[in-house]
Amino acid sequence: MSRIGLKPIEIPQGVEVKLNGTTVSVKGPKGELTRNVHQDMNINIEDNVVTIARPSDHKDHRALHGTTRSLINNMVEGVSKGFEKSLEIIGVGYRATKQGNKVVINAGYSHPVELDPIDGIEIDVPKNTQVIVKGIDKELVGAVASNIRAIRPPEPYKGKGIRYEGEYVRRKEGKTAK
Repeated sequence: MSRIGLKPIEIPQGVEVKLNGTTVSVKGPKGELTRNVHQDMNINIEDNVVTIARPSDHKDHRALHGTTRSLINNMVEGVSKGFEKSLEIIGVGYRATKQGNKVVINAGYSHPVELDPIDGIEIDVPKNTQVIVKGIDKELVGAVASNIRAIRPPEPYKGKGIRYEGEYVRRKEGKTAK
């Protein structure tokens, strides 16, 4: 067994990690997450520390080792702190509003785009040009934020569209008159 270079995961106060075969369950103040991990990875939970070991230095085992450690660490962080992604809406007439538990986005189409809520995900609209996606599952938060961005991705000429907060959009020069 080798444990080269990956530091163990420290479990914060109030978070409980359980291992049942290849299933890892993490329960904390914000909720509970469960995930199956690869059977080759050896997971050990002792004294509020989770260590992941790989059986060999084979290329596949090295890749699984890091991935497994990241997945479990994101589960622990998600149930203790949570994750959020913020999106900006840029463009004249482009805006988002919250109607009940639905989010309605006007992004230059002939119709408004309605987003229904997903279990485990909360979508906030603090300003009509900002959308915040929150949840405990990092993968799901990123997927929902990506789906919102895909409604109208930023275009390179005027920069209009929906983008992640702080995302840089490389601008192009338009046509020039002769």
